[in-house]
Amino acid sequence: MREISTELIMERVAQLCQDANFNLPSDVLDALHNAQDVEESPQGKRILGEICKNAGIAREEQIPLCQDTGMTLVFVEIGQDVHVTGGSLSEAVNRGVARGYTDGYLRKSVVSDPLRRTNTGDNTPAVINYDIIPGETLRITVMPKGFGSENCTALGMLKPADGLDGVKRFVVDAVDKAGPNPCPPVTVGVGIGGTSDRALLLAKFALLRDTGLLHQDPEIAALESELLEAINNLGYGPGGLGGRVTALAVHIETYPTHIAGLPVAVCLNCHAARHKTWEWRGEEDE
Repeated sequence: MREISTELIMERVAQLCQDANFNLPSDVLDALHNAQDVEESPQGKRILGEICKNAGIAREEQIPLCQDTGMTLVFVEIGQDVHVTGGSLSEAVNRGVARGYTDGYLRKSVVSDPLRRTNTGDNTPAVINYDIIPGETLRITVMPKGFGSENCTALGMLKPADGLDGVKRFVVDAVDKAGPNPCPPVTVGVGIGGTSDRALLLAKFALLRDTGLLHQDPEIAALESELLEAINNLGYGPGGLGGRVTALAVHIETYPTHIAGLPVAVCLNCHAARHKTWEWRGEEDE
């Protein structure tokens, strides 16, 4: 049994919030640079160049990649032999988000009630997802989720008879309906299976995979490649102003489901596909 303090968790989450908003992951930046070689539209090439330049300025000056610094999604994988001391884990995460957004001068975008719309003033509460795993480690991933892309989320409760073709149509149609709104080139997260809520979570989780890294299952990997080609044939292109690269990648995650259902969820990340992870393995990190 290893112990970790809520104070350390709060400090690390605060740093993750700032790092995620200031520093575009290297896999995303590499995908954007590679897209410049693929893009056929001169305007699309220019937009991709500006996106990469913007990422460089944000990293160098430690300022946000985008004015929408998102609602904070937090994925917590905690070992069953880890004991959190000094208070509540959820409270520590939210305190970390509040500190990170306040000290980092990040825009506070969260309202306390979806109808009355009063800003909480510190970007809390976060949306926290927990997964209990074996062992004595703690892994926390912060994903600031802007709502230009989040508003384009789609859920389809398909019938089993719709089959693979139905899944393909739903995913491509979801990106087509989104059009330029999610600030392409996008990363497309797809969740297939489970229940409606599980499919949506799978689609979110798929966005955490390194950009363009194919699924380990060869059939799913082939489907990812096929969908990416179909989506890029839509022609929205960088910035939604036309071109070849509408999406950088399609990532699919699956889960067992009921004999009577075929849930499919699509969640998009804009070109600023932000996330940052910290992993704790013991007291040496205290």
